[in-house]
Amino acid sequence: MKFETAIRPDSPEFAANAAAFQAQTDLLRARLSEVTRGGSAEHVARHRARGKLLVRDRVDRLCDSGTAFLELSSLAAWGQYDNAVPGAGIATGIGIVHGRPVMLIANDATVKGGSFFHETVKKHVRAQEIAANLLLPCLYLVDCGGAYLPEQDRVFPDRDHFGNAFWRQCRMSASGLAQIALVFGGCTAGGAYIPALADQVIMVEGQARIHLGGPSIVKVAVQEEVEGETLGGAEMHTTISGVCDYRVTTEAEGLALLRQLVADLPDPRAGWRPPREPLPPVFDAAELAGIVSADPRHPYDAREAMARLVDGSAFTEFKPEWGASAVCAFTAIHGCPVGIIGNNGALVSQAALKAAQFIQICDQRRIPLLFLHNITGFMVGTEAERGGIAKDSAKMVYAMANARVPKLSLIVGGSYGAGNYGMCGRGFRPDFLFAWPSARVATMSADIAANVMLQLRRGNLRQPPTQDELAEVEAKVRAQYAEQSDPYYATSRLWDDGIIEPAQSRDVLGLCLALLASRPDNEQFSPVYRM
Repeated sequence: MKFETAIRPDSPEFAANAAAFQAQTDLLRARLSEVTRGGSAEHVARHRARGKLLVRDRVDRLCDSGTAFLELSSLAAWGQYDNAVPGAGIATGIGIVHGRPVMLIANDATVKGGSFFHETVKKHVRAQEIAANLLLPCLYLVDCGGAYLPEQDRVFPDRDHFGNAFWRQCRMSASGLAQIALVFGGCTAGGAYIPALADQVIMVEGQARIHLGGPSIVKVAVQEEVEGETLGGAEMHTTISGVCDYRVTTEAEGLALLRQLVADLPDPRAGWRPPREPLPPVFDAAELAGIVSADPRHPYDAREAMARLVDGSAFTEFKPEWGASAVCAFTAIHGCPVGIIGNNGALVSQAALKAAQFIQICDQRRIPLLFLHNITGFMVGTEAERGGIAKDSAKMVYAMANARVPKLSLIVGGSYGAGNYGMCGRGFRPDFLFAWPSARVATMSADIAANVMLQLRRGNLRQPPTQDELAEVEAKVRAQYAEQSDPYYATSRLWDDGIIEPAQSRDVLGLCLALLASRPDNEQFSPVYRM
């Protein structure tokens, strides 16, 4: 279907939106630049003085020249710990080594010695979860001081804490997914288990150390005086303990050897190539920044965003004249077939049923799903409730939750309440979830939350509120929702897999679809039921 755009790039409204988005993009770039510098200048200088590469330099040298690296959750822990833990002290992402995709999990020793905070664990585990889902080998670039001890109650004891990372590493190894560690620095306590549980281990002489208890712990525990190299250095572990398989003299030599180990791996993934010839969009992806209004209360046409993401700006809309607030379309991104679900306003019963049926069709035809979030939720009110919005929205949620095809989510604007659920929010485990700088995630908007809380306060008959008290309640609620629905608050807490620029969306989604499409399909798929 040929799409005719209603967007006028020379209009004042477009220019205002684009300017607002440019400011957001500049802020994102500034924050990404800040976190990718690593720890403090003093810690970076000390790291370099030891002859060690910075974490992203290691990644660059490991990956094939000229290939993409999809970094995940770059702004994890942003705004927390006085911003002293940039990127949560770890870099994760999918890179290409000898022509095959791999998951990279790399500690940044310039940030608290590579120690694990609560968000570090979440980011590490999320990378493992993606690797297991996509059948990717895991390469651990280890420079890790173990758990950050002041945070031990948020890092160590619970099911999804540090031990969960080791459990996943063991399970992936048992399933045939290679786990290979290259150790650059000191790995103490829990940090020692990352290489110890790997299938193959490389250590850099003079720098790498692996010990369950460092020299200070050994002295306290068993009254033994020993220096780090003797206790857990590369020579000892390669020639005596057998913990290490390969000893190298430089980081560059270690990275070259790691590349060779990857080249020697069998590939458990099915061979796959995009079934269509990729075509660039007719409409410029750069225009995405001018489409979404700077005022989140103003809607945009989801088709306009689709036309700048998909091949040839062409898509076949499903039920275009029914359930209009749900926009469902068959199309392709970088040659990969995909079914896209967007929304133009709140989803009414017809729209929810339409989306449920579309999801089932994609599931039957093995077409991946992409959800574009800009949703206040499902329709409310007497008419909506009598029309069955509760059961109809539940059908959409049910169909989405049980679809076995790959699922991607991109939060473009607001993603509120049950709308977040129906559009495959984080709780429904999309394979990848990214956000734009304009994203907002919360139970409801600040306006609605403030009105609800004011109504509840006014309903207190024992202590009727004064006008000043109501003003204070409203100010507190608005401040809370403004802070907690900010995209940097969300990405800091690993509620997404990273904030991306709108113009990058097509390439990021295309890379994710290519990775997901090569996942072997051993599922039995169900028929479509007209909802």
